Amino acid sequence: MSTTLSRRTLLSGLAGGAVLLSLTGCASAVDAEGSGEPQEGGTFLGAIGSDLVPANFYTNSNHGVTTIIGLVFESLVHYPNDSLKAEPRLAESWTISDDGLTVTLNLRKDVKFHTGRALTSDDVKFSLETYADPKWNGQLKSTAAAIKEIDTKDPNVAVLRLAHPLGNILDLLEIVPIVDKETFAGIADGSKYVGTGPFKFDKWTPNARLQFSKNPDYRVAGRPYLDAVDIAVVADATAQANQIRGGQIDYAYGISNLDVERLEKTGKISKIQLTGAETQIYVGTNVTAEGLKDIRVRQAIAYALDRERILAEVFRGSGYTANLPWPKTSPAYDEKLNSTYTRDVAKAKELLADYGKKVPTLKYNYQSPSPLFEATAQIVQANLKEIGIEVELEPLDAPTFVAQLIGGKFAGLWTTYHSWAQYTPSTLTVSAYPFNALKNTSHFSSDDYTKHADAAWKQLKGDSPEAIESYAALSKDLLDNLFLIEIAIIENRWAVSERVKGVGYTKRLELVLTDAQLTG
Repeated sequence: MSTTLSRRTLLSGLAGGAVLLSLTGCASAVDAEGSGEPQEGGTFLGAIGSDLVPANFYTNSNHGVTTIIGLVFESLVHYPNDSLKAEPRLAESWTISDDGLTVTLNLRKDVKFHTGRALTSDDVKFSLETYADPKWNGQLKSTAAAIKEIDTKDPNVAVLRLAHPLGNILDLLEIVPIVDKETFAGIADGSKYVGTGPFKFDKWTPNARLQFSKNPDYRVAGRPYLDAVDIAVVADATAQANQIRGGQIDYAYGISNLDVERLEKTGKISKIQLTGAETQIYVGTNVTAEGLKDIRVRQAIAYALDRERILAEVFRGSGYTANLPWPKTSPAYDEKLNSTYTRDVAKAKELLADYGKKVPTLKYNYQSPSPLFEATAQIVQANLKEIGIEVELEPLDAPTFVAQLIGGKFAGLWTTYHSWAQYTPSTLTVSAYPFNALKNTSHFSSDDYTKHADAAWKQLKGDSPEAIESYAALSKDLLDNLFLIEIAIIENRWAVSERVKGVGYTKRLELVLTDAQLTG
């Protein structure tokens, strides 16, 4: 039996068991081997831990969304995973005026949407303006809204006129997927996702799977190699691990780092270390909650956390402890500041004694099912009990958790990942739900923080000495106020079988299979 036929047979079997499964330019992380002819055809089978939520299309907040965007859509520019030096994608070149107020994008002329319609500057205008619409909760919507006009007189050129300089404008152009305005209504209900990328969206079966097929008219000659992609939604991390171990799938996104290590030892499965796409694990605080209103209590929590234990036991050392969100590659990174709060139980108890009141039992939310978030929450619970703070663990399903994150509905504490610190630092503090200076999940506000975030955002260049000075002010604000308490910078891991070569990812953890091949 041929490789393609055997995998199609397996795909058919998996599709029949969907209900059981539901219950139970990027860097290529695993390069294609050899110098011979590429191996074409076949269906890539994988599993993700959280389903698509159509309303979260622009939020980058679940596995279903990042899978669709990585396979189906493209952005105007592209960042390599190891830098913030933009490279051409749908825009083949661009210029930014000396005053930072005009960005001219020259579009590729060989790009078609999956419907066959050619990409034009009107699509760029529609995509950026739609992203700026508050109803979609795009985390960079304030940056998109600072584009006051988009000139589309030339179908191959889009001219952006900005309200003020934006040091993170290229972040926006790297992040926003360019969508087909004629079919955009289908995104809201999950029925249509039409982009320009290497794969066409075929079907979403809620709580079961996402299916894609090869785009035969993709602009890169000979790509993609795969015929199809079939991604099952498998919320149970143990089930995911068992399926990749048993050869039912070749890609797992949602299993623990410990399981990835165990799978590696079989010799048939490799890990993809998502370097450059760092996320941060943290404890968030609702600063309006009784007890958490006082900075001394938040400082006590910061001193109580056993960051080293969480990093070692939960994340298997895949990263480094942190007090600030910035990864080591960020222009805002400061090694000395990053160790301001190290574990000191005595200091934590002293702060609580100075506070002088009993901290009421705090509700503590995390997203479930997730072995990583659950294990982190349990360690934090034990750390806080040691200093006299009781917390009540309350896991939430993914849609509910994201809704509460966006809406600022957490009653006390929460733990999850945040992202965006791997981009220009100002992007984090004017965009990400937990950090947004104007409105954030913690209900924290400060004139200084708002002023410093705005100053960083309006720099001409995001890596200039002036910008770096403004980032230092933001770091001080974060450490002085501790509305978010960082634990560690994490490089997450995917598991892939030895049969797959050329799997890649973006800085936003989007799956990229443009160069992927099945070798067995």
